[in-house]
Amino acid sequence: MARSVVAVAILVFVSASRISGDSSAVDLLGNSYIRRQSLDSSLCAQLIQPSGYPCSEHTVQTKDGFLLALQRVSSRTGNIRQQRGPPVLLLHGLFMAGDAWFLNSPEKSLGFILADHGFDVWVGNVRGTRWSHGHISLSVKDKDFWDWSWQELALYDLAEMIPYINSITNSKIFVVGHSQGTIISLAALTQPDIAELVEAAALLCPITYLEHISSRFVLRMVHMHLDQMILAMGIHQLNFRSEWGISIFDSICDGRIDCNDLLTSITGENCCFNNSRVDLYLEYEPHPSSAKNLHHLFQMIREGTFSMYDYGILKNLKLYGQLKPPAFDLSNIPKSLPFWMAYGGNDDLADMIDITHTLKELLSTPELLYLENYGHVDFIVGVTAKEDVYDHLIKFFKSWKRSSSVM
Repeated sequence: MARSVVAVAILVFVSASRISGDSSAVDLLGNSYIRRQSLDSSLCAQLIQPSGYPCSEHTVQTKDGFLLALQRVSSRTGNIRQQRGPPVLLLHGLFMAGDAWFLNSPEKSLGFILADHGFDVWVGNVRGTRWSHGHISLSVKDKDFWDWSWQELALYDLAEMIPYINSITNSKIFVVGHSQGTIISLAALTQPDIAELVEAAALLCPITYLEHISSRFVLRMVHMHLDQMILAMGIHQLNFRSEWGISIFDSICDGRIDCNDLLTSITGENCCFNNSRVDLYLEYEPHPSSAKNLHHLFQMIREGTFSMYDYGILKNLKLYGQLKPPAFDLSNIPKSLPFWMAYGGNDDLADMIDITHTLKELLSTPELLYLENYGHVDFIVGVTAKEDVYDHLIKFFKSWKRSSSVM
């Protein structure tokens, strides 16, 4: 498999590794990945400040003890202490982190673009990512450190990020999510105490239902029950940066899928991905996630639900008081909360049928942007995304009056 094919592929989906204390683990390209961690571990210092943008680091603690990093970014001409624009929280996708919003040039990266338009940019990093690899008592070697799915990302991580930003800015927050970032946004917004702090939400490749996902690579993993095998083997951390991951690709790319075009097999055809920046992307991506998170996503594909994690009948009864896990009811999101959604005709992960299902359950009528030639990755690192997507997103946000009341 060519270097560029593997490089692009590991930006997007899953390989797995056992939890290990060996910090010099080797990634799929044979490179040590500790070199980034041996430098200044701050996202501000590594990626944002070198581009000339003021940036400050913040830490929030979740109710279950995870320590999450938030970065606050101002425009190149601004001062972070004097920032007065509307706050915007950026929420990354699966196996990514807050760095995903800054991987293209400042003129093409949404995080920089929003800052230059006067927004008070806050960058979220969920638990398990390298920027938020912390807990008040657990080590990454502990099984319990990885005992979570996107359900906890919504109800614990996002539930702390949004009130924290509100407490600092004294303002309601604009939310931007991509892929998994949209799952956790929509789930969190079904909770009244979170929804009341949000001014509006912009969702790139919105996902709640996954029943009609058409990704050949993902469906192959689902049919192999790879998620269940990983859990049965006692693997709790999913990490692309491991030699063991090669065996996962080999088991899937065995003639059933044309892995000479692996990125397309995973996401659908991307029109505007910049292959020339793959080496830079690989300095930051991918980030770890949990095996339980993958299993939860695969439950959604198999069952066609947008529900909490399914533990099985007995544990469901104990935890939820019912046989099946409770659904996240999208009709609980206030009708007054404005949404803007962008999706692509070549996206094999966020299928249009499933998006339509989501739209039918929302009480509001979101503004929609459909780009026929866009795939899943184009919305986050596409070279034409500024003109095609971000300009429209910013126009939507600027059409809503900033809240200045204390919540």
